[in-house]
Amino acid sequence: MTVKAGEWTAENHLDRVTGAPISNSLLLTRNVSYGAMPFPPPARLQLICFKERPAVLIGFDFKVGSTRNAEVGYRFDDKPGHEPHVRIVDDHKTVLIDDPKEVIQFVTEMTTSDNLYLRIRALSAPRTSAEFKVTGAAASIASAYASCPLNAAKAASAKASTPEPDDDD
Repeated sequence: MTVKAGEWTAENHLDRVTGAPISNSLLLTRNVSYGAMPFPPPARLQLICFKERPAVLIGFDFKVGSTRNAEVGYRFDDKPGHEPHVRIVDDHKTVLIDDPKEVIQFVTEMTTSDNLYLRIRALSAPRTSAEFKVTGAAASIASAYASCPLNAAKAASAKASTPEPDDDD
């Protein structure tokens, strides 16, 4: 089932293999800049569950760099900017934010924002930027992460950062 909310598109269906619910939300923009192209193709912002964990994908139709040689930064509205730890996948065309703390920070700020500016600087590709109109993201966030709630990611992240007690007593 596909649902439109503002400029967001949310998809909800059942996995034909496991029977588990699958959901994601998608937002496209044509407001893209890429140093080597005067008129670059649109970019996509996608909220997904991957391996039962929330993740954020920002995809392009051209190479934006690699995990080893690129840095990604983003900013919502006039809020402070961030440079999250990311991986660049899909033949160097897609930015993946999958660290639970980074995903939570990203979607928490997006919930109360209207605009997202993202930039990528890389040694192996021209500078890339994209601006997304994220107004009304709350419903898309809830829909996208219905099968892998952010609360579970927050708990897993907290558990991972809590040191284990020593058993050497």
